[in-house]
Amino acid sequence: MSNSQKTDNQDFSFWEHLDILRSYLIKIAIAVCLFSVLGFVFKDLLFSVILAPKDGDFITYRFIDRIPRWLGASPEGAADNDVLLINTELSRQFMTHVKLSFYAGLLLALPIAIYLIFKFVSPGLYPSERKNTTWAMVGGYFMFMIGVAVSYFIVFPFAFRFLLNYQVSDEVHNFISLQSYTATLMSLSAVMGILFELPVLCWLLGRLGVITKEFMRKYRRHAIVVILVLAAIITPTGDPFTLLITSLPIYLLYELSIFVVKGKKD
Repeated sequence: MSNSQKTDNQDFSFWEHLDILRSYLIKIAIAVCLFSVLGFVFKDLLFSVILAPKDGDFITYRFIDRIPRWLGASPEGAADNDVLLINTELSRQFMTHVKLSFYAGLLLALPIAIYLIFKFVSPGLYPSERKNTTWAMVGGYFMFMIGVAVSYFIVFPFAFRFLLNYQVSDEVHNFISLQSYTATLMSLSAVMGILFELPVLCWLLGRLGVITKEFMRKYRRHAIVVILVLAAIITPTGDPFTLLITSLPIYLLYELSIFVVKGKKD
C-alpha cells in the first residue's frame, strides 16, 4: 500500500488499534443506551407504533377492505381485527417495555454503529475498497430498514390476521398474549430485514467474482421455489393471496440482485 493510500493511523500498533476499537464500541453502547432510554421514556409513542397492526383501522387492513369495493363487491369490515391483548405474568409488561425500548435503541443507533465501524476499518482499505465498503454499508442499512417496513406493513399484518382467526376447533378460542404478539412482530421484522440484504450480498459476491448475472439467471427457477418455501415459512398461511404478497417482494429482491451483480462482459 502506497503512502498516498494510507491514513494517519497507519502506524498504530495492535494494542492501539484495540484501544480505538474499544472506544468505538463504548460510543456505540452509549448511543444504544441513550436511544433505549428515549424509547423507555416515550412509552406511549413506542407502543402506539408497535401495537398499531393489531387494530382493525390499521392502514394495511383498510387497504385490503377497499379491494372488494374497487372490484364492485360488498366489502367486509375490519372491525373483527380489533384485538385485546392479555398479560398473564406480573412483571411481563414491565419487562416487555424494557426489551422493546432496547430494540428501539438498537434500531435508532444503527446508523451511528455503521459509521463508527466504517471509520475503524477504512484506514486499512484501498480507495476502491473504501468506496465499495461505503456502498455496501449504506445500502445494507437502507435495505434492512426497507425489510423491516415491509414486515411491519405487509408480512406481519397478514400473518397476524390469519393466525388470529385460525382455530383447530370451535371449542378453542384465541387469546393473544402481549409476549406472543411482540415476539412475533420482532422476529418477523428481523427475518425480513435480513432477507432484504440479498441484493447487497449478491453485489459483494459479484464484486468478488463468486457469482455472475448469468449464474443467477440460469438458476432463477430454483430461486423461485426457494422463495416460495421461505414465504410459506415466514407466513404460515394457506391463503394464496397472502403467500403471493409475501413472496413477491423477495422475488423482486432476487431480480434486483441480478441487476446489481456484474456479468461476464461487465
